[in-house]
Amino acid sequence: MQLAGRIRNAPPYPFAALNQTVASLRAQGRRVISLGVGDPDTPPPARAYVELRSWAERAEMHRYPDYAGAGAYRAAVAAYYRRRFGVALDPEREVVGLIGSKEGLAHLMWALVEEGDAVLVPDPAYPVYAAQARFAGAEPVPLPLLPAQRFLPDLDAVPADVAARARVLVLCYPNAPTAALADGEFFRRALAFGRRHDLVVVNDAAYADVILEGERPPSLLAFAQPGDMAVEFYSLSKTYHVTGWRLAAAVGAPAVLDGLRAMKENTDSGQWTPLQMAGAALLEDASLDAYVARENERLRARRDRLMAALTAAGLNPSLPRATLYVWCPVPDGDDAAFAQRLLTETGVLVTPGRAFGAAGAGFVRLSLSVPDDELAEACDRIASFSP
Repeated sequence: MQLAGRIRNAPPYPFAALNQTVASLRAQGRRVISLGVGDPDTPPPARAYVELRSWAERAEMHRYPDYAGAGAYRAAVAAYYRRRFGVALDPEREVVGLIGSKEGLAHLMWALVEEGDAVLVPDPAYPVYAAQARFAGAEPVPLPLLPAQRFLPDLDAVPADVAARARVLVLCYPNAPTAALADGEFFRRALAFGRRHDLVVVNDAAYADVILEGERPPSLLAFAQPGDMAVEFYSLSKTYHVTGWRLAAAVGAPAVLDGLRAMKENTDSGQWTPLQMAGAALLEDASLDAYVARENERLRARRDRLMAALTAAGLNPSLPRATLYVWCPVPDGDDAAFAQRLLTETGVLVTPGRAFGAAGAGFVRLSLSVPDDELAEACDRIASFSP
């Protein structure tokens, strides 16, 4: 038997490889502290447990869920967008419930692109964007995110022939892995680019609520004009520390979401209804803004400690104002060799920037989502490291 070419030619998923590396070293008796994966280490708010248990105990909750998401969940997402971003959404036409953003991003590619199309993807970026474009038969075209451009893509540099083939422009702000933010001016330019080239503009806003410094960033949809093909992905994972729940939503242009619904109807049966109902309760509870603020404060303290350790080691990291990550250039530009040396000499695992694309070479990404005591030990090891 031979696997399909799309699988044979797919690069290894970097975070799965990281998990295998850590497991292998720990099996050898090494004490490894992994700063490689962004997965919140503290529990969700107490209400999450109460709501999930209450809904799970109802017999009628164990039937097939609604393909597009439970009505109450979609209404809660719409209400949250109004409260959080000042964006009005029709829950029936402009919100689709997802089994996590990763699933939705994948299905959206299959709904929008065909053989020979181009998909404009940020570089460095979450590997799923390019991988799913390839799986759907399109060519992912990287848009470099460079320090000199504040890690925003230069849309004016997209060649005319590429723009003519492009069906989708993917953005991710707040950005992973660079932790950069986008403002309204940039979102307006991106939407104008979409109108000029008749393409869908997608913003993956998984880290919209993980804010370490300054004001909360805006939604892409706050700047969309009537008729714009704009879609945003919002996830509860990082906001409420429920990554395992796989609970998110796609919001925006109805014509685009109709295609996503059709893909989902033919692929999955939606997320378990009790999870959706518990998620709706979290989104509707404005008092949980205090929980989000406390968790962001915890992350801010971790960030400051890690920044001090990196500086003590002679490195010059960028100060992240959002997300779970610190994006740090390495002295000689060889991020893979740097990460290997750091792991070998200190037992601290970080992610080489090239795992996120060619423009990530020369950087490493360090995650803040480890317990405080482990992070403190990792910082001590890093501070004594000689790059």
